[in-house]
Amino acid sequence: MEPAAPMTDPKSDHVGLTDTFASRRYFRKFETITAHLTRVAAAMQAEGAVTREEVRVITRYLMAMSFTFRALSMKYLLVGRDTGRFFGSLAMDKRDSGFPVAAELLTMANDAQQAAGHLANMPSVEQYKNEMVQTIIGDRQIPTRLQFALSQRLYYEELLRGQLFWVQNDPECEWLGNVGDNRRRFLLHWAVYDSQVNLPVIYLMEVEDSGRSALPKDERRWPQAQAHLMAQSLAGLKLVTIAKGFDEDFDDLHPKRLRRIHVGPMYSHQFTEQSGPLREVLAEARAPEGQDWALAWTTEELESERAVEERSGWFGTVEREVFALDPFAGRGAETGATRTQRSIILPQRPFQVLAEQNPPGFAEVRKFVVGAGGQVLRY
Repeated sequence: MEPAAPMTDPKSDHVGLTDTFASRRYFRKFETITAHLTRVAAAMQAEGAVTREEVRVITRYLMAMSFTFRALSMKYLLVGRDTGRFFGSLAMDKRDSGFPVAAELLTMANDAQQAAGHLANMPSVEQYKNEMVQTIIGDRQIPTRLQFALSQRLYYEELLRGQLFWVQNDPECEWLGNVGDNRRRFLLHWAVYDSQVNLPVIYLMEVEDSGRSALPKDERRWPQAQAHLMAQSLAGLKLVTIAKGFDEDFDDLHPKRLRRIHVGPMYSHQFTEQSGPLREVLAEARAPEGQDWALAWTTEELESERAVEERSGWFGTVEREVFALDPFAGRGAETGATRTQRSIILPQRPFQVLAEQNPPGFAEVRKFVVGAGGQVLRY
């Protein structure tokens, strides 16, 4: 009997950004990337890949991610400086995602619950600034500890503003229209921060509701549907598994389309250690600061092909969905989706190197290139 292979500790892939300037460059990079992502979503709408309602929802989650990074940048603004207390550094996943580890968002959620109490016991921003001026002029010292205290106040203020991306962002329901007299269309959307791969994942489900009362006003079905969807929001589950489970658990809710968007990984020659062609592309590109990155974006989509009637109980029938799976080379059973589309967003110089190298597997990847002035072009 062969000995079992040693288990890999995922924490060995996590690194703390303990240098002040590296930490600030990292947050600036993500601030730039999230701004470009909203333009990518608009470009996808223009080419008909997503609807206007879906773009609005996706943009909302992308902005929430931006606010989360802004809050974390305030928390770790003075990392690496002598602040009088040890408060750690941002832990990021250097190998799988390039994003902060999920534990950072869990800690942030706990801090948000106590933000009001912290702010009530802290001086105002103006008071901190006045004390800093006195320290610089009167004591002729750098007011590092006051800067740290102010950064923590700004961090709590960001948390109190809300609208951030959490580890779990519960389902919401938006009315799309009526199909018939007793049938309504809704867009359900929710998001999670997958702790296995440390990546944000966005879900959108188009549902037809044949219940007696509208889903968001149904005090029984809506909480059950929310709990069901959050429990099934695992990256390891195929879309067809999620959709079928929802279809079978709710006889009067009919999932017509389910979309899952994986935002990331983020590749950077300076910050991450992923293997593969993109790492080589970024190494050869030698792009200047702010352009040394590439972000993957994967969309899985499952569509209902038709509905069939099935027996339920002694005399009743229920409507069940038959989902269309990818017909090419039997991949449908493997992917559990109707189609899967991989995209990559990257600045112009890394794209030029990618086009020159033309590595295998990138021919079918949609490429969104950030040009001068932040304009996003599809290649």
